[in-house]
Amino acid sequence: MHKSTITPWNKGKIIGQRKPLKVSHVWGIRIRLELENNTRDLALFNLALDSKLRGCDLVKLRVSDIAYGQRVMPRAHVIQQKTNTPVQFEITKGTRESVQQWINKANLKSTDFLFKSRIHKSEHITTRQYNRIFKQWIETLGLDQSLYSTHSMRRTKAYMIYQKTKNLRVVQLLLGHKKLESTVRYLGIEVDDALDISESIEV
Repeated sequence: MHKSTITPWNKGKIIGQRKPLKVSHVWGIRIRLELENNTRDLALFNLALDSKLRGCDLVKLRVSDIAYGQRVMPRAHVIQQKTNTPVQFEITKGTRESVQQWINKANLKSTDFLFKSRIHKSEHITTRQYNRIFKQWIETLGLDQSLYSTHSMRRTKAYMIYQKTKNLRVVQLLLGHKKLESTVRYLGIEVDDALDISESIEV
C-alpha cells in the first residue's frame, strides 16, 4: 500500500489554546490605536474584549445590536452562531465612547453592519480580515504570533474575571457555554488553580 502524501493541516504548527492578552498588552494596543487615530480598529478591539464573542459573531454585529437609535447601550444581547444560544454582554464606558465615535465617523445607520468591509461596502469584514487586523495588533507589541489568535480576544476578559473572582459559573454565563466543563477547558484551568482556590479557604 502506498503511504498517504497528504500533509497534515497542523504540521509544524503550535496547537492548543491561544493565550489571553495581559493588561499591559491591552493598554499597549489601545494607546497605539489612539495615537494612530484608528477609530475603527479601536472600536473593534474594545468591543471584542467586552463582548467576548467569537470572531464569526463579532464581525456580523449590526449597529442595532449594540445601539438604540444612535446611542450605544451599556448592555447587548445576541444569538451565537455556533450554538444558536443567546448571550448577553456589557459594553463599558470606554468601549461605548470608541464605538460611538466610529458610528459617527463612518455615518452608520441602524441597519448597517458595525464593521463594514472596505472592499465590499454592503458586507461586513470577514473573520479572515479580522484575523489579519488582530495579527497587526500583536505585531506592534512584538509578541509571538503563534501564541495568539483572535480567540485570545474572547478569552482575555473572561480569564481576567476568573482570576479575580474564581467564579466559573459567572464566566460560563458570560461566554454562553452550555456546560461548565466547557468553561473549565476553555480557561485552561489546571490542578494548580484548583489547589490555589482550596488553599485560600479555611474550614
